[in-house]
Amino acid sequence: MTDALKRLSDEGVAIWLDDLSRKRITSGNLAELIDQSHVVGVTTNPSIFQKAISQGDGYDQQLADLAARRVTVEEAIRMITTADVRDAADILRPVFDATDGQDGRVSIEVDPRLAHNTRATVAEAKQLAWLVDRPNTFIKIPATKAGLPAITETIGRGISVNVTLIFSLERYRAVMDAYLAGLEKAKAAGLDLAKIYSVASFFVSRVDTEIDKRLDVIGGEEAKAAKGKSALANARLAYEAYEEVFAGERWAALDKAHANKQRPLWASTGVKDPSLKDTLYVVDLVAPNTVNTMPEATLEAVADHGEVTGNTVAGAYDRARADLDAIKKLGVDYDDVVQVLEDEGVEKFETAWTDLLNSTEAELKRLAPSEG
Repeated sequence: MTDALKRLSDEGVAIWLDDLSRKRITSGNLAELIDQSHVVGVTTNPSIFQKAISQGDGYDQQLADLAARRVTVEEAIRMITTADVRDAADILRPVFDATDGQDGRVSIEVDPRLAHNTRATVAEAKQLAWLVDRPNTFIKIPATKAGLPAITETIGRGISVNVTLIFSLERYRAVMDAYLAGLEKAKAAGLDLAKIYSVASFFVSRVDTEIDKRLDVIGGEEAKAAKGKSALANARLAYEAYEEVFAGERWAALDKAHANKQRPLWASTGVKDPSLKDTLYVVDLVAPNTVNTMPEATLEAVADHGEVTGNTVAGAYDRARADLDAIKKLGVDYDDVVQVLEDEGVEKFETAWTDLLNSTEAELKRLAPSEG
């Protein structure tokens, strides 16, 4: 059942689960996935927590305690989410130790409402790192324009970062630059660079969803033939950029100081279009020193029928450029696409956070002790 997942892992792809809930922790399911499905990390986001907390009664006891203390809804959410991340980090700690800190990681996101506020994002990152208090935590910071200096500042303070919501190749290069600047800042401060890690979460499926929607409007055989290719092309060219940056002179100086490369992480790897194979964004993005964070359905699909045939990124750069050129010639504005996706990504997380605030507030009121 897990041969494909093992082959994926053997090819240098770290398999992470894009989901977390208290039930997954307490039932032993997370530990089982680590033991049997080669899972070596976990990512979370506001949507994942909103879904987890709104379903079932796994959080009732903690919510009742928080209600008795009459904490604010924002504080309640942070106590709940950091508790889950802390427990998951403890379960993954053996992986963290065995990989010298590269994997065994759990990611938690800054409040998405701060996505365009650099100073507040840095303050939130510091607070989350302190609250979780586990060395195998990644603080997720969005790759908005305001997020870039926040990444540099946070890395410069020795806090490991998962940069999220990357859609464009230009922005990805800016993310890598922000990471290197953070390492240089940390080095100047005398911090141990070997203990600082980062991944850059490059979103995949949403690129096809948006571009293919536009190709459908354009119509015609050429547009039809171009569908389902843009996301892989975009991601493969991101990997080419990664290889270039981490073979350059600027990196060489940091490498001598025992710094760690910022690995590309393929996010949003669940296939949305039923006409595409459900393992597409996993088996066609196999490359060394990458991470693929999958929803459980995708993880199971790869385990069941994924065909891992080796590196599927190297040697595909010219084809990737041709695929992106084709959609541009058809009239799809790449720059507009990636900006729309970034704006929508931030908005979706803000909406999920607002839903989480509202549902948690309702639960706190329901569980609040009567007066007297």
